[in-house]
Amino acid sequence: MKKILLIEDNKEMRENTSEILGLAHFAVITAENGEKGVALAKKEKPDLIICDIMMPELDGYGVLNVLSEEPEIASIPFIFLSAKAERADIRKGMNMGADDYLIKPFDEVELLNAVEARLKRNQFFKKNYSRDLSGLIQFVNEAKEFSLPESLVADFKAKNHPKKETLYREGDTPNAVYFVNKGKIKTWKINNEGKEFITGLFGPGEFFGYVAMLEGAPYSDSATTLEDSELVLIPQSDFQSLIYSSNDVSARFIKMLANNINEKEERLLGLAYNSVRARVAEALLQLNKKGEQGATISISRDDLAGIVGTSTESLIRTLSDFKQDKLIETDGRGIKVLNANKLEDVRKFS
Repeated sequence: MKKILLIEDNKEMRENTSEILGLAHFAVITAENGEKGVALAKKEKPDLIICDIMMPELDGYGVLNVLSEEPEIASIPFIFLSAKAERADIRKGMNMGADDYLIKPFDEVELLNAVEARLKRNQFFKKNYSRDLSGLIQFVNEAKEFSLPESLVADFKAKNHPKKETLYREGDTPNAVYFVNKGKIKTWKINNEGKEFITGLFGPGEFFGYVAMLEGAPYSDSATTLEDSELVLIPQSDFQSLIYSSNDVSARFIKMLANNINEKEERLLGLAYNSVRARVAEALLQLNKKGEQGATISISRDDLAGIVGTSTESLIRTLSDFKQDKLIETDGRGIKVLNANKLEDVRKFS
């Protein structure tokens, strides 16, 4: 039985809402103010929290703020209740991390639908899928409940690829993302001295070839099997549906792509949702902070493109735009930031 914490200062509203949830077979814990609600959340660790906004002592925004700093509680789905329906209030709550927002008065169906949707989403996000073809198919089939296109069939099949087979070459246009069911894959490039260097190694349960798809650019390296392998190809249309059709599915799928590595996950989120201009601005700001104030950043265009996750050509065009806007100046491979504040605006709003 799922446990729900209800924080509401109005006695009649608290009792009525608690009764509706109880009749729907939820275990309900109630608190009449924000401070008691926070204490119960830490003690009981409920499956979902429903919280009024306008309360004495500690309002709903304060409750969410306190709980968001508790690692064991921060991921619990959080629904705001309020008689206020102004857009600014809703935006404030959602920006703070609330999962949903119910306007009083609400009916029984509206309440239960919101609760079921948030619990289902949370269960989907936390679920561990096996790192093989069956796990991938299970994930996609369960993801279909989150407004994905009906054309996404998830009829994926593993194909055998012999050792030393080249799967794609640097400069090819991507039309699918690869999933390793069995075997090992290397991605590689040829440097200026004509020598091969490895850019990545991938084994069972890992994806590769998706960065080029996310940035809409040709492959920046080549891929070759190191041993006999079984690979699953996810067509471009299916991959884009998983990334762009639903925020919930996208967030969960990116965790799978990134293999639950936070730094890698943040970069993929940036590739999926940030423009090239925003990513270049962010990279320049980070490099600028690491050096002395006002110092020139010395970095090759190829290396900077690798940091940004775009093609060298796209990077050069963006740097040219920044130079024309007097945000930077360049001298050979050197880049000097002239206006960090405007670059920050580009990072935030592009």
